[in-house]
Amino acid sequence: MYWYNGELIENERISLGIDDIGLLYGATLFTTLRIYQQSLDHPLTHWQEHIKRLHSSLQVFQWSDPDWQRIRQGSEKLSLFYPVLRITIFPDGREWIKGRFLPEDLNLRQEQGIIGWVIDNPAWQRVLGEHKTGNYLTPWLASQTAQKKGAKEAILVDRLGNWLETSTGNLWGWKDNCWYSPLLTADILPGIGRSALIGWLKKQNISLQENLWTPEFVGTLQAIAYSNSLVEIIPFNSILGSDIEINTAIYREILPDLQQYFFSQFENK
Repeated sequence: MYWYNGELIENERISLGIDDIGLLYGATLFTTLRIYQQSLDHPLTHWQEHIKRLHSSLQVFQWSDPDWQRIRQGSEKLSLFYPVLRITIFPDGREWIKGRFLPEDLNLRQEQGIIGWVIDNPAWQRVLGEHKTGNYLTPWLASQTAQKKGAKEAILVDRLGNWLETSTGNLWGWKDNCWYSPLLTADILPGIGRSALIGWLKKQNISLQENLWTPEFVGTLQAIAYSNSLVEIIPFNSILGSDIEINTAIYREILPDLQQYFFSQFENK
């Protein structure tokens, strides 16, 4: 079941023209959001933030605006069946919305952490990194390679070896009672979850710095995690391709700094 161009379609196939530039060149924009309590208006769903990010990229690319009311209509229908939605926009304004389920082992990942892998090919960076486009080949390749090596998530770097983000989210580091997040550059997607967590840390007067994650700096971190709109926050228990020693025992003490943001939004709902 999916929504396409104003219609709810109850099968698993989509019909596109053979000359559709979305198919030929990956010329689409998309955003992926988690629907909390089947509500687009739940504060953790961040509906307005996702729409604003799409709208901003559409303006930069000078593409046609979609029918935003139709996008909400399709999202509301699919949110009754799926907790995760991917909204895709074509250059001519068509919308395609598909749903999926959360990872079955999400709670386990959040509690026990996962293995990460630092890519060994700096060319594997996202194209137009500050926008979420359909040309997602490089992070997909990085993710596939990470899985072959026994890791769940790839960590993308620039040509100088500076850490940027993961294949699906934004990085977080901790040391000496301070949280760190890579400084946003044109190579990094400004994640919606990241922005919310930064706002939360500042509101709680918890120390936070945005900086350049050089290999030397990363080597000083005591804990590393990543976030996105689906998984919330997940710690790394080890990272392949680096000499970093992560103190996993410290997560019980420090992760609540970030996790409390999500708990607070349920309390305020």
